[in-house]
Amino acid sequence: MSFLDHLEDLRWHLLRATLAILVGGAIAFAMKSFIFDVVIFGPKRADFYTYDLLCRISEFFNMQESFCFDELPFRIQSRTMAGQFSAHIWTSITAGFILAFPYVIYQFWAFIAPGLQSTEKKSARGFIFVTSFLFFLGVLFGYYVITPLSVNFLGSYTVSEVVFNDFDLSSYIGLVRASVIASGLIFELPVIIYFLTKVGLVTPEFLRKNRKYALVFILIISALITPPDIASQVIVAIPVLVLYEVSIFISRFVVRKQRKKEKQKNK
Repeated sequence: MSFLDHLEDLRWHLLRATLAILVGGAIAFAMKSFIFDVVIFGPKRADFYTYDLLCRISEFFNMQESFCFDELPFRIQSRTMAGQFSAHIWTSITAGFILAFPYVIYQFWAFIAPGLQSTEKKSARGFIFVTSFLFFLGVLFGYYVITPLSVNFLGSYTVSEVVFNDFDLSSYIGLVRASVIASGLIFELPVIIYFLTKVGLVTPEFLRKNRKYALVFILIISALITPPDIASQVIVAIPVLVLYEVSIFISRFVVRKQRKKEKQKNK
């Protein structure tokens, strides 16, 4: 295929992926009550699953003040004419992207598959499954861990009793969206390391040697996507550190497999 043919092929894959996102967005748009009342505004309610769990844990350590409450002290408002409609549209598109993620990844794989060997093409199903699983796992982590921690801290934080927290709808949804999408993408770290190792840009020795720098980087990322308190940063940093260690194992596995192939060729 010529360069223009590749561009044409890429265009069709992007169109299919976009269409899938729009279909998922249309489904989410029609489920407005569930998306907003149950999902989006779930972390604002005191009976949210994460708060209930953290309340039980804090009661065990006699720290009920942190996560045991009847109501979060803030309100959500829309201050523009099209604020609620725009929030509905963009939230539906975000939900559509999350729902269509496996198909989007499939279109990405379908584009690069013609340039791969037959043995590599056989692993397509595994690649799509693992990538989607990690993304959805990250989305759940962002929704059930990062979002409630952020909402609880930022929603309860005050500089004075004179000031009452009235958050704009777009600000609240932006926090939920950023927490969920960022976590979903961060959880793709093992997949990224796998491909970087395949092309020779990363080795397990490099990952082990730079573990301390990775720890600092992970703590910085955790500080950016969580409230500025140590407990929240540690809670977020732990699974990312686990993913980093898993990435080292994956990198070592890829290198061993490549070395075995080279030995077989030399024989």
